[in-house]
Amino acid sequence: MQSLLQYISTRCFIDPKLRERIEDYFNRTEIRKGDILLNHNKIAGKLWFIETGLIHNYYYHDGKQISSWFYPENQFVTSWYSFYLQKPGFEIIESLEDSVLYTINYQNYQKLIADFPAFGNFARLLAEDMLAFLDYFSKSWSFLSASEKYQLLQDYFPNIEQRVKLGQIASFLGISQETLSRIRSKK
Repeated sequence: MQSLLQYISTRCFIDPKLRERIEDYFNRTEIRKGDILLNHNKIAGKLWFIETGLIHNYYYHDGKQISSWFYPENQFVTSWYSFYLQKPGFEIIESLEDSVLYTINYQNYQKLIADFPAFGNFARLLAEDMLAFLDYFSKSWSFLSASEKYQLLQDYFPNIEQRVKLGQIASFLGISQETLSRIRSKK
C-alpha cells in the first residue's frame, strides 16, 4: 500500500481521512502470470495500481493479437476508454508476470473524487497525464521509423526485453519479429 500512497501523494495531499478511505477502497490482489484482468467486450469496472509485476493490454485485429501497451510497476492500468465511459471495451488486460496490484472499483473511485477534492484533483491529473501521453504518443508514432519506435519504447521501458516476449514487442511496434531482430542487431 505504501507505493500506492506515495504515488498518489506526488499529486495531492493525503490527509488522515483520505488515507483511511484509500486504505478502505483499494484492495490488495495477487495475480499469477497469465491471469486475465479484463476481457474484450466487458466494461472495465476496476482501476489497478501495479505494486509489482507487469501488465499487458492487447486486442485482436483480423484474428491477430496486437499489443497496445505494457504497464510496469508504479503505474495505474485499466482499459481507459471503457473505465471512464463505463462502456464495453475492446482490450484484453493480462498479467505477464506474477503481480501484486491494488484495485479500486469504479463506484468507489467516483466516491473518492466526490468526497475528497484533493483526490478529485489527483484523478483529474491522472486522466490528463494519460490523455497527454496517449495524444503525444499516437501523433508522433505515425511518423517514426521502426528503429525510432523501438528506441522510444526502450526509452520508456529500458529493460523491456528481459520481461516481454519479442513477439509481443514486435506486435506493439507493428513489425515482424525478423525486422525487430535486425533492429536489435544494429544496437
